[in-house]
Amino acid sequence: FRGSWIAVRLRNGATGRSGGGLSLRRSAAAAVAVRAEVSFVDGDEAKRLVAEEGYTVLDVRDRRQYERAHVRASAHVPLYIENEDNDIGTIIKRQAHNNFAGLFYGLSFTKLNRDFTKTVRSKFSPESKLLVVCQEGLRSTAAADALEREGFQNLACITSGLQTLKPGTFETVGKAELQNAGKAGLVTIQGKISIVLGTVLITLLLLITVFPDQAEQIFESAGIKL
Repeated sequence: FRGSWIAVRLRNGATGRSGGGLSLRRSAAAAVAVRAEVSFVDGDEAKRLVAEEGYTVLDVRDRRQYERAHVRASAHVPLYIENEDNDIGTIIKRQAHNNFAGLFYGLSFTKLNRDFTKTVRSKFSPESKLLVVCQEGLRSTAAADALEREGFQNLACITSGLQTLKPGTFETVGKAELQNAGKAGLVTIQGKISIVLGTVLITLLLLITVFPDQAEQIFESAGIKL
């Protein structure tokens, strides 16, 4: 399934009257505007586009995700960049973000890159074949739409993003697996934390069950009453 779309706009010709009734007549100068086609492909087709059809991978993820893992020889133009503005509203939002999403998910506090299309145009011509990628597929879709409106004709995106790729689909650079580059922060050790907490709880349960007197003494020494 390619998931391609074509948007077409038709301008009808002028209207005229014939035999006392209103009728539509087609104008020879009617204009037809056809927007470019953007293909949505899976990992195998994406690999084929790059290997056989000469597509270049355009990575639009933020800097942190790109540094964790990216396709070798890909171009990087982030759709969103780190927001380092220092107005009071941004400072408050950035602090709240860093205390939650940044801490737990390792997400950067970002804003839209206003120079995105300008930067891409400086690197590629509108005729270039571009495989636009991000981690989940949302940013790449938005980026491809913006590039299509700028006149780029040969665009493709990976359905649901790099997270759906099988290991080894592309040769990569970075310490993480490409499909896991969006994972960071405490969520990456969530399983380990759960194992440790589970072990502690089971140990306490056994201690209370098997050695109730000793357990009571230990808890009392810590100021805890059972």
